Amino acid sequence: MTAEQTTLETKLKNRTAKVVVVGLGYVGLPLAVEVARAGLNVTGLEVSAKKAESINKGISDIDDVTSADLKALVDNGSLTATLDSSCLNDADCIAICVPTPLSKTKDPDVSFILSAVEPVANALHPGMLVVLESTTYPGTTEELIRPKLEASGMTVGQDFYLAFSPERVDPGNKTYGTKNTPRIVGGTTPICARVASEFYRLFLDNVVTVSSTQAAEMVKLLENTFRSVNIGLVNEVALMCDRLNLDVWEIIEAAATKPFGFMPFFPGPGLGGHCIPIDPHYLSWKLKSLNYYARFIELAGDINSRMPEYVVDRIARMLNEDSKSVRKANVLVLGVAYKRDISDVRESPSLDVIRLLQVRGASVTYNDPHVPTVMMDECNLESAPLTEETLRAADCVVILTNHTAYDYNWICANAQMVMDCRNATKDVPKGVGRVWKL
Repeated sequence: MTAEQTTLETKLKNRTAKVVVVGLGYVGLPLAVEVARAGLNVTGLEVSAKKAESINKGISDIDDVTSADLKALVDNGSLTATLDSSCLNDADCIAICVPTPLSKTKDPDVSFILSAVEPVANALHPGMLVVLESTTYPGTTEELIRPKLEASGMTVGQDFYLAFSPERVDPGNKTYGTKNTPRIVGGTTPICARVASEFYRLFLDNVVTVSSTQAAEMVKLLENTFRSVNIGLVNEVALMCDRLNLDVWEIIEAAATKPFGFMPFFPGPGLGGHCIPIDPHYLSWKLKSLNYYARFIELAGDINSRMPEYVVDRIARMLNEDSKSVRKANVLVLGVAYKRDISDVRESPSLDVIRLLQVRGASVTYNDPHVPTVMMDECNLESAPLTEETLRAADCVVILTNHTAYDYNWICANAQMVMDCRNATKDVPKGVGRVWKL
């Protein structure tokens, strides 16, 4: 055991280690909050002056972190945000939680990771632990981050410690949050894995160590590819049931009664959020470099990405039954968040449906109790009041996000027709309104 390792482990044990979380978004802020709750001093390094100022006032813009909880930690001095990268100089543990989007060609964009690593490399000192949490392709930690850090002349596993621990954030989940969701940790060396695991055990309930950073990177991609592929399958089943004149929701509900060998997934207007629509393409891209074509991933991605078009086609068919066309039709969209009861619109299929309807000449308004405004093609749209007049004025009401705040009986009773993409109206009595389902 090196002197550096002994010093860091002593600081972790005594909870005197200084922690810096790079990026205070949907991943970084909940992490910083849990670290601070555990009694450690944590600084959030941000590039957004507006976000840093908001956090230092105790105002949270993340659904899973209440402003009351954040303000208490800010007020007692255990959590602060800054734009000054000099905070890295005294850090003992650094967690990098920056975005990893796709380019327009669906290639991984690791520019945010590389930008975050540069000041970390400049501040690297003996005994420091660096952990990447951003989802990425297998090999990123070893191939991109390690060389930049070892360019300092220090050796990983001896002078400093490097690990990968993928975030497992599920926005809006009331049962599993950052603290009680098992955490995967993979180190560049066994000692790195040990030190990183000790760090996470200070504030998380369950830490699972795997053999390498590559294994940890692959775990996260498998999790989200599993969901993407199965959602792609059930979306295709929905298309099949449409052709067969069957109710896909009835089929899934009946199949789910099997106590073994079946796990229900549900169709929808497409995939949303930062993870499921994006992460599988990281794996697919990596495998292409190894001359392997990930057929399941590509096929599922193709099916899921076409669901907004299918929804718009269904709306057109519904309007045709009333001798109306999409052009000049008034369409009211209910829900623009990508999932129920949150305000996150990242990659939301609702936005794709709105764009496609507008391209066809429809007049589209939306209501979302969690999203008062949304940016659409450099224009801000505002959530319209949900009233009887609003519902009755719409030629078609489209339920794209099944928020629990909605009264679906009242909606169906007052709308001319309803396109339900989430089975939100399953408990509405038959005969109440005109409802079509995905």
